Amino acid sequence: MLSMVESNYEILNLSDDASKKEIQKAYRILVLQHHSDRGGNDEKFKRIKQAYEDLQKGKKYPDTLDEKKSNAKFYSGTSEDEKLRKNLLLSNDVAKEMKTAQEWVAALSRTNTTGMRLFGSNEFGKMEFERKPTKTLSMKGKFWAGNFKYDNSVMMWGSITSPYFSPYEKHKTHIHLTDGNFRMIDSIQNKYDIDGGAKITVDNGDMEVGNVSGIKKRVSDPQGRVGMSIMKEYFTELKALNGKLVAGNVTDTVKLDADTVIALNLVDNIKIKGREILVYGSKVTHNVEFFLKNNGKIRFYDQGSGFDISDDATIQLESDRIIKIRDLKRAKMISYGGKDIRYEDIVNLGTRKKSKNGTSNNFGSFKKIFGR
Repeated sequence: MLSMVESNYEILNLSDDASKKEIQKAYRILVLQHHSDRGGNDEKFKRIKQAYEDLQKGKKYPDTLDEKKSNAKFYSGTSEDEKLRKNLLLSNDVAKEMKTAQEWVAALSRTNTTGMRLFGSNEFGKMEFERKPTKTLSMKGKFWAGNFKYDNSVMMWGSITSPYFSPYEKHKTHIHLTDGNFRMIDSIQNKYDIDGGAKITVDNGDMEVGNVSGIKKRVSDPQGRVGMSIMKEYFTELKALNGKLVAGNVTDTVKLDADTVIALNLVDNIKIKGREILVYGSKVTHNVEFFLKNNGKIRFYDQGSGFDISDDATIQLESDRIIKIRDLKRAKMISYGGKDIRYEDIVNLGTRKKSKNGTSNNFGSFKKIFGR
């Protein structure tokens, strides 16, 4: 029975007996035709790139659906120890590749030249790095592990995760831009997410990403007590201290820190620090903490009676005052269509009347949450 699946040769418009030289030539031509910078179809481009990589490894047909699922996640086996061991080895391999990628890009930056190259692993798939004439770096594919530093803007087509289970910091994902903006292209539409305790830092620039989540895992008691366990938090952390950070839904153990933070819904163990904080979604849960910088402001763009913002979420000021959202509601500071709530408004609202013995209530010291 003939296969209805296109072979990798057919994807590249080649016959099965094509030579390596013919494969390379066809790939270069198709890449130029279908690259997104030339208005090409991104999915078609990915198929072409994957077909070329497969033929380099001697694979005639693309991965089946099951193979794609297997390659789209960290290794999973029957033995927990064996699974962890293999995942650590894979994380180490990918982290080394990202270090090599960083060195390659740095060499291009020093000579102010352009180039395109693939880095990564056969198990997880490779990433395409391309330094453009504008000095912007294009990254395509999933970023799995390792540290990467760049001195200009980055455009990202793909998701980002991190091997949170690894005890080695060199394995864990940290993308650091010293200058320029970090942008995930059409992240919500393409479902490009950031998760797994990954870190992205932009020193001087803005950040635009999709949905963001961290992870909580129950682990064995570190003191070795039999039958005991603790819940460990692996925060995904995004920082743009001198710029604007725009995110989609932020869920389950995340820290955001920027001059301006814009996000949709905030759900389950979220810590946001900024001079200006804008919440556009309709949901904020009880364990969300806002840290408002001096002379800052916060705004909730509520949607009327369906607005679901918890009374127990808190806003903490650098002056050591903590206000619960219920206090803002009582003061009618959260209104239809949104209203700026200034730092000084919260200071005035937070001032407590002195008790009978002449002392005032203590709101506690400003937490150093973001210094962890």
